[in-house]
Amino acid sequence: MRKRDTTLTTDQKALAINLDKLKYGSIVEIGAGQEVARRFFSVGAAAGTVAKTMSAYDMAVSDDIYGQADRYVSRSRLLQMLDKEFSLVVKRLTHVRPKNTTFFAYAATVTARSFKQKNECHGWVGMRVQLHPGAEPSDVVMHVRMLDNDNALQSEALGILGVNLIHGMFTSFQNPEWVVESLADGLGSERIEVDLIHFSGPYFEEVENRLMNLHLIRSWLTRAVVFNPNGEVVVPGELLYRKPVVVMRGTFKPVTLVNVDMMCAGQKQFAQLEAVDENEIVSLAEITMNSLVTGDNVDGADFLTRIDLLASQGYTVMISDYLRFFRLRAYLRRYTQKPIGIVLSVRDFTYLFDEKYYEGMEGGILEAFGKLFPDNTHVYVYPSRPRGSEAAELVTLDNVTVPANLRHLLAHLKENRKLLAVQPLDDSHLHIDAADVLAGLRRGHGDWEHDVPDTVAQRITTERLLGFDTE
Repeated sequence: MRKRDTTLTTDQKALAINLDKLKYGSIVEIGAGQEVARRFFSVGAAAGTVAKTMSAYDMAVSDDIYGQADRYVSRSRLLQMLDKEFSLVVKRLTHVRPKNTTFFAYAATVTARSFKQKNECHGWVGMRVQLHPGAEPSDVVMHVRMLDNDNALQSEALGILGVNLIHGMFTSFQNPEWVVESLADGLGSERIEVDLIHFSGPYFEEVENRLMNLHLIRSWLTRAVVFNPNGEVVVPGELLYRKPVVVMRGTFKPVTLVNVDMMCAGQKQFAQLEAVDENEIVSLAEITMNSLVTGDNVDGADFLTRIDLLASQGYTVMISDYLRFFRLRAYLRRYTQKPIGIVLSVRDFTYLFDEKYYEGMEGGILEAFGKLFPDNTHVYVYPSRPRGSEAAELVTLDNVTVPANLRHLLAHLKENRKLLAVQPLDDSHLHIDAADVLAGLRRGHGDWEHDVPDTVAQRITTERLLGFDTE
């Protein structure tokens, strides 16, 4: 089985493209210098690849070239740049270049570390390219965050990223996963984060972009990606910026009526906080990568089914690599100083108060909880009723059992309103267990259909999802 060549340096990639006389195009960059173009020029033979470079820093100049834009660092501005530059290079050079030339345009619009202030360092990067001579072009567009604390280092990282993208699109376009993986070459996960990527155009018509974004996490290019209820990937920072956030973690295999009630009840209580405007709340259904991976593999069909079923119920879905809750809180805190609410079932106390879960941390469980509750973050605890038990046998925050040496810690968190009990809106669903539902649906029609929303049951049975009727 052929493997991706991971040995090439940035300069070797740039030189390989330069020496291919049939790949020709423009490189335009706004913000953080012209590092991508510089990379191609510095290795030599750039005349074989670069038709034009440009950096339209002045807003009036940029508007005159590309048209008006509401925001200069945005996806819409990037697409304006790609439209303009690709059409120009094709129009000007088709009749003077060899007929088997493939044209491209690379564009970036970013805001790097400011001289005067510590601003959010991010931007949009993309490429439009003919993958065969004379073909209609295909695109890749991505949102990036620059993690270096120095402007020069951020520029350098963007230069490496741009070379990786151009080289990857020309050499690995038949395997989009390799294009994604190659973005991190020479960078690692400490310098650049890519939290959205989108392939489009005739050559990528069959590419499932949700799987490509999941591959960003697998490739250590980001720790989380977010899908809106339409199944579209969105930039987390744009969705969460200065908003109160409530998140419910689960496997959602499938989403059940108890999940629905848990989120509704938790969000209702979260909205009662003085600092929360109910109309601004962003609610997330979060799935960890740990629950999607079997061995070294991700079941793509299983992942897409869970996303689709959650979307059918109107949920915004986050896929994250944050197994520990305090890391999830820290991620959300990047984008908002408003309250954060984490809704979980009392059943989750099995591992929330399991000290083995925090092995490797110098301060153990105390350090973990200290990082989970440093500011206006609350955990909302939803009760449970074991299947087949009497109606009164509820397990709640008030009677849940934790190890004896942690009882005072639990009492402290309750007393200081870090852990808050959630009152169900419909307590008839408290017995539902997702594992039982999954086992039931794999046997075919049955009682499990009463434990999930009607539309979810209908889709599972008609589309034979999640292994329906296979046992």
